Amino acid sequence: MKLSAMLFALATCVGCVYADDKPKEPKLASPLDYKMKDINDKEVDLAQYKGKVVLFVNVASQCGYTTQYKGLQELSEAYKDKGLVVIGVPANEFGKQEPGTNADIAKFCSTKYNVTFPMMAKVVVKGADKVPLYQYLTGKDSNPDYAGEVGWNFEKFLVGKAGKVVGRYKSGVEPMSDELVGAIKKELEAK
Repeated sequence: MKLSAMLFALATCVGCVYADDKPKEPKLASPLDYKMKDINDKEVDLAQYKGKVVLFVNVASQCGYTTQYKGLQELSEAYKDKGLVVIGVPANEFGKQEPGTNADIAKFCSTKYNVTFPMMAKVVVKGADKVPLYQYLTGKDSNPDYAGEVGWNFEKFLVGKAGKVVGRYKSGVEPMSDELVGAIKKELEAK
């Protein structure tokens, strides 16, 4: 092969993919770009909540904060018609306080607290095995203003209508507190 033919072949193969090239994970721009399984093992595309205000809460059935389910349900009922979606995300990383199966969790939530807001399947929200949604929510690159590992059960991430995280609230912040309700109202009123 002549040098000119080799150079032509090399120049036309700028976009070639080689066997050792690994496909890159797409950078997702919002926590609402993810898909998860719900408590009944059905796929949920979080994109259906774009344009709404979303509160992600990692929950547990045997925690000192478990009574916050009552406040989360009140919050959901008070503001769902205005565009709020509360999403419970069961996790067992903190004191092993969510040991049950998805069926156990669903039964507990419906019988003890009459939960009607969306509940996801139990996942990992902290450490190397955390689900992609929580990688995004806690990541320095994806969410620099609110990055860092989840500290305990019932930590809350507030996502505004534009699909960006606009607040993070520790476990001790009650769902119906002035602090959280005020932030939710502000986002619901945003254009």
